[in-house]
Amino acid sequence: MPKAKSDIVIKNRRVSFEYEFLEYYTAGIVLSGTEIKSIRAGKASLADSYCYFIDGELYVRNMNVSEYWSASFNRHDPKRDRKLLLTKRELLKLARATKEKGLTIVALKLFIASNGYAKLEIALARGKREYDKRQSIKEKDMRRQEEYRIK
Repeated sequence: MPKAKSDIVIKNRRVSFEYEFLEYYTAGIVLSGTEIKSIRAGKASLADSYCYFIDGELYVRNMNVSEYWSASFNRHDPKRDRKLLLTKRELLKLARATKEKGLTIVALKLFIASNGYAKLEIALARGKREYDKRQSIKEKDMRRQEEYRIK
C-alpha cells in the first residue's frame, strides 16, 4: 500500500542568498527512531546545515530534527550527523568537485517524497561575493516592485 505524500517542505532560505548553485541532487536520508515522525510534524530545521564526506560517504551536519514530543523511549539526538544516500556515480562526482577551491555542498530543502520517504535536496554551490549579494538584493526588490504594481 503506498504511503500518503506529505505537504511538509522545510527550506533553507538563507543559503540561496549566500551561494550560487551549480548542480542539484536529491538524496535519501538514513533516519533512526522517531525522526521521521518529527519531520512529518514539521519540527526540523536546515539552518547552518552543510554536507561533508567521510570515507567516501556523504553526511549532513547541523540539520536539527527536534525530539518527538510523545516518544517514551529511543529518543534521538536532534543535531546528530545523518548519512545521505546517493548513487556511487553521484558520490564520486561530488567528491571530486568539493576538492576544488570554493565549492561546497549545501542542503536546500527537506521533504517527504510520494513513496513516504524523507528526501533532502542538496546542491553543489559556490559562495557569492559581496557584489553578487548586492545584485541579488536589487533583483529581489525589482521583483517585489513589479508584483506590487500588478496588484
